[in-house]
Amino acid sequence: MKIGVISDTHGLLRPEALTALEGVEQILHAGDVGGPEILEALSRTAPVTAVRGNVDRGRWGAQLPKTEVVEFGGVSIYMLHDLAQLDLKPEAAGFRVVVYGHSHRPTMEEKNGVLYFNPGSAGPRRFHLPVTVGRLEVRAGRVVAKLVQLE
Repeated sequence: MKIGVISDTHGLLRPEALTALEGVEQILHAGDVGGPEILEALSRTAPVTAVRGNVDRGRWGAQLPKTEVVEFGGVSIYMLHDLAQLDLKPEAAGFRVVVYGHSHRPTMEEKNGVLYFNPGSAGPRRFHLPVTVGRLEVRAGRVVAKLVQLE
């Protein structure tokens, strides 16, 4: 299963991001979407699961959950926007991956058997951080993660 992971679009969906997500079977958006039109555009590539970020306000934003749990190929993934708001022990809860955003820093880090994966920011450039998206591939219960730089 090929999964695209994107975050912090802040209302800007770059054509390069769509190109980097081609061929995925599911897209996870880790918040700070910036508007429903972003999710609509992403859904033309693959089904989208999204969580609410701190800029996702108004009626449409309130419809997004703060956290989400998805499972692909026997791998459970916990999604939230801000890792500082994680209120559970993923390893104890049986999660293999935690997908998050907020910091705009692309990160792949394994702790206690859990992959913490932040695809970075795919929207407007912040600070001197790269513009990135991520990809996860789930095969036979294993997860292979990759960050894709867009610029």
